Amino acid sequence: MKITVVGSGISGKALALFAKNTGFDVFVTEQNNLDTDTKELYEKNGIEWEEGGHTKRLLSCDLLVLSSGISEKSIPVRMAREKGLPVKGELDFIYPYLSGKIVGVTGTNGKSTTAALVHHILTKLGYNAALAGNFGIPLANFAMKKFDYIVIEVSSFQLHWASDFSFDTAIVTNICPDHIDWHGSFEAYVNAKRRIIELLVPDGYCIYRAQEEDLLQIGNRKGARLYWSLNIPAQNKNKMQDNLVLSDSEVVLMANNRNMKLFSPSTLPLFGRHNVENAAMAMAAAYYLGCDLNEASKSLSSFKNLPHRCERVGEKDGVLFIDDSKGTNVASTITAITSISGVKVVILGGRGKGEKYDELAKVVKKHVKAAILLGEEKEAISRALEEAQFNDFYFVSSMEEAVNKAFEIAGPGEIVLLSPACTSWDMYKNYHERGMHFQKIVKETLKADAVKNG
Repeated sequence: MKITVVGSGISGKALALFAKNTGFDVFVTEQNNLDTDTKELYEKNGIEWEEGGHTKRLLSCDLLVLSSGISEKSIPVRMAREKGLPVKGELDFIYPYLSGKIVGVTGTNGKSTTAALVHHILTKLGYNAALAGNFGIPLANFAMKKFDYIVIEVSSFQLHWASDFSFDTAIVTNICPDHIDWHGSFEAYVNAKRRIIELLVPDGYCIYRAQEEDLLQIGNRKGARLYWSLNIPAQNKNKMQDNLVLSDSEVVLMANNRNMKLFSPSTLPLFGRHNVENAAMAMAAAYYLGCDLNEASKSLSSFKNLPHRCERVGEKDGVLFIDDSKGTNVASTITAITSISGVKVVILGGRGKGEKYDELAKVVKKHVKAAILLGEEKEAISRALEEAQFNDFYFVSSMEEAVNKAFEIAGPGEIVLLSPACTSWDMYKNYHERGMHFQKIVKETLKADAVKNG
């Protein structure tokens, strides 16, 4: 069978190599130019390709397979539709070759951390578990291998194309506007996220925030809905759903007429209330997978936070620096600002996603001492801040200038938070490079201070 793989990023390369090793005749089409290493990899494995655009050659196949992020509007998809060629997304193509129970984690924010937490718990309990997703580990890497569990961080792009995939347990961390440019509307984005519920096996469990129950159209699915204790209703209208109740002192799962304490937030090695939600959902998943809750709870203390997600970088003169470069949308930055206690100076800006900054401005006014603005969106963010009657903001032209200005403003016991609410593509290749640059500047500042003080 001949297939054309669209895209040659991390997931596209993994798809191409897996398909070739499985016996498919593989051709790769890529919009951009390929680097030398990728070309050598394809030549070594007998994979043909085209780069720098798409030609009719991509249609010489029985099936078009899409790597992560390829949209309905892309040229290869349009060409395939016009010819009547079948199109499959990454998840559906790989699914027949996977083993073990599958835990899917999606949401606007927190899905990487939550997926990593589930994987951490399972491996600490002795299970053979794989972790795939936005960690540089594509799902194709785990095909044709034996696992007890596969934990997958699933994007809205992947879910958009999924119809044959099945999840044993599904977690939706939260739903906020994001990737509107790709999906075309918030409604379409929600529809894609909802696919993870629709693709649950009949006896599968879903875990989600109670406020999104109607949005996700949970219906009679089994599982748990998350509340903070102040917001829990007097009655549980959906008897199929357990309650996952959070407070500042404890996290409790109410299921099978029992109140089971999962953990105390104070024991988590993570910043912010949003990470309490992430850990609570991971622990609920462990419960539904039949894990020992006491042992699962013990494993949380050894979890290492993922890079650039409210990551502690260092402290100087009582000022704490936190890297949340992964905060690439408004909802994520609002979560970081409101979840981390203390007086904050926040660094905002980059390339936008077509979002408005009105809600962000309101949160900044309420929770932030000063804002440092850089990148393509700094003017747009500043206008939203002015409309919210917040004028303690400063324009800068580089990350070095941003860090220095933020440190100049912040006082002892306060926080400098990099959480841009924008992508990094105007100044950096990705959020990782942006976060590493921020950390490098901070650490050089700390080192210079240490040398100065002997």
